[in-house]
Amino acid sequence: MIRKIIKIDEEKCNGCGACAVACHEGAIKMIDGKAKLTREDYCDGLGNCLPACPTNAISFEEREAPAYDEAAVLAAKKEQETLPCGCPGTQAKAIEPKPASTEHTYSVSQLSQWPVQIKLVPVNAPYFTGANLLVAADCTAYAYGNFHSEFIRNRITLIGCPKLDDIDYSEKLTQIITNNDINSITVVRMEVPCCSGIDFAVKQAIIASGKSIPRKTVIISTDGKILN
Repeated sequence: MIRKIIKIDEEKCNGCGACAVACHEGAIKMIDGKAKLTREDYCDGLGNCLPACPTNAISFEEREAPAYDEAAVLAAKKEQETLPCGCPGTQAKAIEPKPASTEHTYSVSQLSQWPVQIKLVPVNAPYFTGANLLVAADCTAYAYGNFHSEFIRNRITLIGCPKLDDIDYSEKLTQIITNNDINSITVVRMEVPCCSGIDFAVKQAIIASGKSIPRKTVIISTDGKILN
């Protein structure tokens, strides 16, 4: 049938993910750092995603498309509610670091963006512009007590586990480095041998990008000490 449906201009899309969150039907997904209309039958043609897009990458068009399937949308929503992740938590956003608290004894988070998982972060997120990257094995934040103040502060944080995540980080990191103006990269890994994979992925990504970016590697011991 011919009907009104959204169209996404990938050249204009900056990968922020705002449209995917605004689409209550789940028709839009973030794939390789770009918004994609993955289910035409989920798009109701009302365009809640249009005002959410900061780059005007979304417009309407009339073309051949399957009919809007409300029953399928409702079923998908119900299924998603049962998933542990089902999940606006993948939406990219900047976070304003808070000043140290004078009223509480706990440390204040220095995290300046979300998400932080390498496999979830959009490759063209605005916070990558001029960023100092921290690429860290996820155990390091638990092993080293001053991780926020010494490593996360004033950096964009990406974490992962090369042993447990069944993906090649170098491909995603290459996209991030290639598509953005990255100032420096600090790698923080554990002393265990399997953790060297995250350092290797960063090295490979820098080489593949063709850029010259300062890189520093910090190794944390299992009892929470800096070894280098």
